[in-house]
Amino acid sequence: MIDLRTHFSKRTEEMLDLLRRLVEIESPSTDKAATDRIGRFVADRAREAGAQATAVPQERYGDHWLVRWGEGEGGFLLLCHLDTVWPVGTLKERPWRVEGDRAFGPGCYDDKGSAVVILTALMGLRDLGLRPSRPVTVLFNTDEEVGSRSSRPIIEAEAARAAVVLCVEPARPDGSLKVWRKGTGQYVITALGRAAHAGADHERGINAVEELAHQVLRLQRMTDYERGTTVNVGWIQGGTRTNIVPDRAQIRVDVRVRTRAEGERMDAAIRGLRPVLPGARLTVEGGPSRPPMEEGPVTLEPFRRAREIGAELGMTLIAGGSGGASDGNFTAALGIPTLDGLGPIGDGAHSVDEYVLIPSLPERAALLAALLTRW
Repeated sequence: MIDLRTHFSKRTEEMLDLLRRLVEIESPSTDKAATDRIGRFVADRAREAGAQATAVPQERYGDHWLVRWGEGEGGFLLLCHLDTVWPVGTLKERPWRVEGDRAFGPGCYDDKGSAVVILTALMGLRDLGLRPSRPVTVLFNTDEEVGSRSSRPIIEAEAARAAVVLCVEPARPDGSLKVWRKGTGQYVITALGRAAHAGADHERGINAVEELAHQVLRLQRMTDYERGTTVNVGWIQGGTRTNIVPDRAQIRVDVRVRTRAEGERMDAAIRGLRPVLPGARLTVEGGPSRPPMEEGPVTLEPFRRAREIGAELGMTLIAGGSGGASDGNFTAALGIPTLDGLGPIGDGAHSVDEYVLIPSLPERAALLAALLTRW
């Protein structure tokens, strides 16, 4: 049997160079021209590996790319996003660098290292004369960091044709594969009051900022760590001048839950908020945005199979979870077997300390190649 770990270990420098090239193509979600550039680059590399690469044109976000090896249903669907949270120009402040066994750069860990793993795994199979055990489709999308609004229908349609979904998102420092992820909800809550002169007519005013202060405390108290539920009021705005009683204020709220039932409970609780101040009004917009990836047969069965295949390579795979959501949330919620966290090991997503552990790049490529050929 071919020693995949040895083969891909010899490609470490090649993988590192590819990661550098991807990091140096900055690709914030909201910059279509930038994400189009990285999409075309990745599509060209996929074609070099023998794939058919087809763009799915978009107007607001970068074009998504469907990359296929083989045709037919009942295959693998791999998910990987090319967009990052970092604006163009970040690279000048934090250029690509390598220190010891770590590679640093905006987006290197979330999620460009995963694109390197996918492309190298498939190029390696080509070079070794190996074929995947079933058709492979990779969706490289460009809007994951802003909720996958335009790519979600594509994800769900492709997942419906697949036997298993492999979500190639980065792994935590312990290397665990994800068998659960929290679902997310996003809300905008607006308080409406009545403006008045803060000195001459203070008693006539209804202070919208004060109203939202009450609601912020109510919302924060909804956090329940035992249930795995968190609420974060992460943005607040209100008023215009200090000598005017503010008649409008607004907050934006992030909610995370472990189960769909808990998401429904929290949605009802937030929509059930009522004003505290006489005469104030509240409006609630938004709602659940990504369903939770619940731990159960849909995630545990593919993990069990991956653990068996990993053991054949001498790897010990462990299961874990995350409070962060991914596109795998969508597919698991549809009941399609989903395994997440197959990208490289590292840490610091969305932070200035973001890094990839370099030895994990060939290790994850070997694992992915084994999954695609032995599943």
